Amino acid sequence: MKKKKRIVPFIIKCFAIPAAAMFILYLLNIPYRKIDDEKYMDLWNLRMLGNQINEVEIANIGSSHGAYNFVYKDLEEQGYSCFNFGNASQTYTYDLALLKEYGKYIDEGCVLFIPVSYFSFNNETVNDTEAQALSIKYYHCLSPWNIPDYDLYTDIVTTRLPILSAGEDILKLFPDLTLTVQAAEGEESGVNVEEFAERARQRYDRHFNGKEEYFLPERIEELYAIIAYCKEHEITPVLITTPFSQYYTQLVSEAFLQQFNSIIEKAASDTGVSYYDYSHDERFQSNLEYFSDSDHLNETGQAYFMEVLKEDVTELQEALD
Repeated sequence: MKKKKRIVPFIIKCFAIPAAAMFILYLLNIPYRKIDDEKYMDLWNLRMLGNQINEVEIANIGSSHGAYNFVYKDLEEQGYSCFNFGNASQTYTYDLALLKEYGKYIDEGCVLFIPVSYFSFNNETVNDTEAQALSIKYYHCLSPWNIPDYDLYTDIVTTRLPILSAGEDILKLFPDLTLTVQAAEGEESGVNVEEFAERARQRYDRHFNGKEEYFLPERIEELYAIIAYCKEHEITPVLITTPFSQYYTQLVSEAFLQQFNSIIEKAASDTGVSYYDYSHDERFQSNLEYFSDSDHLNETGQAYFMEVLKEDVTELQEALD
């Protein structure tokens, strides 16, 4: 009898302690979800689709070259519905996934700019940690059936119970325990050419060094799949390489450019899609005042780039008529 009496409390504890722990985690998870959500602010604009934004007429996908180079403020002020689906390090895999998820908000006849960058047929991420972080954030904006290589466990610990993968971020629930780190601040006056050139070398190293293959067949296939999706849904795709500074392009080998251009030209020819190349455009490449770094435009450059597109791109002109 004594043994039975001891077993009963033991069994109760076996169930009660894990239950209590899960309940505490559940309570902590409620405020932590707001903290976790802030890490994905670059995806918040997607929440506007179906709410403030419907029937998108002009848009783009792409990695940072799409996210930071296409700014539609002036067109929106003229009454056009525009949207930027671009995101840092975003591959064609996720471009296509976003189109499948949010394509219902894109109007028939919409002009969709598809950036083709020197790293588009590889991966801009440089290690497994970056690649995993890139994958995780799309669990916050895509349905399970549109998430590439969907994993239920990852879904649970990133969107349902993010407290389980909080790590050091859990300290943000307790502000008094959070260490304050002051970032160094600096002021820039004009363009420091030496510093600009060094940053260009760093960008080149990120995009080219340590890559076993520059042109992965699956990436090329994904580009064709994006174009096919556009045509199936009566969207007008436009291939485009955004402006680079001369300090970046001078590092790229002629052999790479020949292979890159041959792939794009073949894709354009095979699909009947126009291609606009601004990588070596004299209006940009030597004018450093248009760049925030070697391959991204600043606010002045963005505004000028959009004006250039309105003058150069036939498909955009037709959409604006």
